[in-house]
Order: sequence, then C-alpha cells, then structure tokens
Amino acid sequence: MSDSRVLQLTKDLIARPSVTPDDQGCQQALINRLEAAGFVCETLVFGDVVNLWARRGTTAPLLVFAGHTDVVPTGPLERWDSEPFTPTERDGNLYGRGAADMKSSIGAFTVAAEEFTASHPQHTGSIALLITADEEGPSVDGTVKVCQALTERGEQLDYCIVGEPTSTDRLGDTVKNGRRGSLSGKLTIKGKQGHVAYPHLARNPIHLLAPAVVDLTTEQWDQGNEYFPATTFQISNLHAGTGATNVVPGTAVLDFNFRFSTASTPATLKERVTTILHKHNLDYDLEWTLGGEPFLTPKGTLSAALSQAILEETGVTTQLSTTGGTSDGRFIAKICPQVMEFGPINASIHQVNEHIRLDTLEPLKNIYRRTLELLLPA
Repeated sequence: MSDSRVLQLTKDLIARPSVTPDDQGCQQALINRLEAAGFVCETLVFGDVVNLWARRGTTAPLLVFAGHTDVVPTGPLERWDSEPFTPTERDGNLYGRGAADMKSSIGAFTVAAEEFTASHPQHTGSIALLITADEEGPSVDGTVKVCQALTERGEQLDYCIVGEPTSTDRLGDTVKNGRRGSLSGKLTIKGKQGHVAYPHLARNPIHLLAPAVVDLTTEQWDQGNEYFPATTFQISNLHAGTGATNVVPGTAVLDFNFRFSTASTPATLKERVTTILHKHNLDYDLEWTLGGEPFLTPKGTLSAALSQAILEETGVTTQLSTTGGTSDGRFIAKICPQVMEFGPINASIHQVNEHIRLDTLEPLKNIYRRTLELLLPA
C-alpha cells in the first residue's frame, strides 16, 4: 500500500491541520493535481471560507464529487495514541483526524478522476469536484454559496456523489439516498415567580408546561414513507428556577428538535406545535431554527450505477438509507436531481483515534472510478 497514490494523497491531506473553517492548503494541493488532469479550477471565497469548483468538460451529463476538507477539532491530544495530524499506519489502519471524515473520500475520488480521464480522455459528459472548508462549521459560506453561484451562471448538475462516510460494517454496505431535516425550537413558558409556600400567588411555568410536554412527546407526527422513518420529536434541554428550593420560577425554557422526513414540512410541524400549545392556554414565546430540510433521491440511474460499482468491486449488495444527521447533500439536492452519499466506514468519525482501514482505500477509489465508467462512457 505504501506506493498507493490514493494513500499518499490521503496522508498529505490528513497532515494538514484543517480544523474548520481553515483549509490549510488542502484545496490547493487538489488544484495542482486536477489542473494537470485537464480540470479548470476556480477558488470561490465567501466570508472566511475557501471553496473549490473544478470541472473537466462542458457537456452533459455532469457528474460531481462533493466533499469537505475541514475537520472537527481533535479533542484532548493526550487521548490520541498518535498525533492526530501525523497520518500513522498501525494494525492495518490509517489513523488521523479526517481519515474517515472525509479526507480518504477526497483522496479516493480525486485519484479516481485522474485515472478515469487518463484512460478515457474522450469520455462523454463532464466531471466536477465541489470542495468546501465549511461543512463541519456553520455551513453558511460553503457548499450552499457555491450552489447559489452555480445556479446564477446556469450550470446544471445531473449527478452528485457526496463522499460522506456512509458504510457501517463493510465498505459499500450502505449508501445514503437522502437525509432527514432538522428543525429546532426554543420554547419559553411564562409564569409568575413567587414563594413556594404561597402557590396561589404564583404561576409555576413547569406545572403549566407539563401537560403540553405529554402531548408533544406522544404525538405521531407522521408515518414516514418508503425511504424515511417517522418524524421524531426530542427534548434536549429544560431550564427553570433560581437554584433555590423555596422559589417558584417565573419562566421555563424548553429546547427541542424534530428530525423530520419528507412526509412533513417545517410549516406543518410548526403549525401542529402551536396548536398543542394553544390547547393548553400557555403564555409563551417560541423561536424556530431550521437546521436543514430533508432531501431524497429515489432509485434511479445514479443509485443503480453506484450499487453496481460497489457489487463489482466488493461483492457487497448495498442498502439505501436516509439515517444520520444533516450533510451538504441538502444544499446540492436543490440544484441536482440525483444526489447520493457514499464513503468509508463511519465507526470512528469525530472520535479520538479516528481511522480508516488501509485495505479499503483502493476499493473505495475503484468504486468511484467504476461509477464514472458507467455514467460517462468513452
């Protein structure tokens, strides 16, 4: 494996401490390679975030590989068995921050594009890479802004593979064809502070809130559908009181989150929450935050090609899934009809001693290359 081009590129990327939103030259390293392979590369800067749009070809269909060079912080360095930004081979694994999420995917699809274009210089259609350094952060100056720029100049995406680490037990066992949306609320219930010995002179917001909590937590928000589980509601925080045991609090603040399917919308969820609160005659303020809308790519050309490539390379029959958190796929899906997420095993992502199995790097690259061959034949 030591002479593997994908391994060497992955190591080079890991060695760059690109904690979000600092790219640390990762994208420039990709530009140096992609330009040599005939890609036209553009650096798009929004705010403090650097993004890369690299395209080879001008005709349809356009297949895009998308990813992020930024990584989450390392956490306590003393808990790592090796330096997190010193890529280390040990026990059949490659260790380092970003090894699985998602510098190995970027290394793999970059080398796949190099190999494919070298073997098929006259391929049909176009290939592009969309790389950001703002996925692990607020995600406001990264992929979403690039997608807006591409739309404004009329670029049409046909297929997109986001290199998120989607595999669970074996490389290729899971491909994401969608993600649930995330809608959060901060609910403040207004009562009246007072002495616990004189409850008739106070209004306890916790007591007022309790019946509504029962309704909110037992409500069936939807049934889900073929691709999504039912929408879930979870309370994450509840704050009230002064810390004293003899004071009725004046307010109670409840934080909650929906992970919702395409069977619901932010508007319908907000309306139903409001209906429940009004049913209990609560005096309240409610602030909403939409973290991301759901997206879904039904079975089609892209899923078929990616599933075939996985089967041919690994012998694994992949399963489509929409589980997990949000990703930049939610932005790309607004301008691209077919978006899939596929990458390495995700068991160690965001953890101390993050790693990827060394023997999965070449197969990962080969799956990306085979997908190119199926969708953009010579």
